[in-house]
Amino acid sequence: MNKVTFEVEVYTYQIDFVGHVSNIVYIQWMEIGRLKLLEAIGLPVAELIKSNIAPVLVETGIKYKKSVYINDKITIDVWFSQLLNASAIIEFRFYNANRELVASGWQKGLFVNKDKMKVHRLTPEERSAFEKFLEK
Repeated sequence: MNKVTFEVEVYTYQIDFVGHVSNIVYIQWMEIGRLKLLEAIGLPVAELIKSNIAPVLVETGIKYKKSVYINDKITIDVWFSQLLNASAIIEFRFYNANRELVASGWQKGLFVNKDKMKVHRLTPEERSAFEKFLEK
């Protein structure tokens, strides 16, 4: 199974009043991860915008394990843990510089036909592209 792995750095504007990374920042990092995962599949944002299919989030969950602070570098792994005909679950793992797990998360998304605003079922070709990043 392939994973998309990337790094982010913590900036001052991401810090909350307690002095660690705000919870909402993890949601932003998940957005970055989703886009990087779609790009790795061969569906960069520019192509998605042109296409008739849109991924739509329906659920998000995060478990926070350790605090993250200013100037920390975070490594994020992203992959699919479930791929159904019209939906998928994306997994996220967030690690500090010591490769300690600081948070884990998941998001469930549906594929939607933008013209009809109805669920889109993946074609065999689309499914094949997604399966490269599917945990088996």
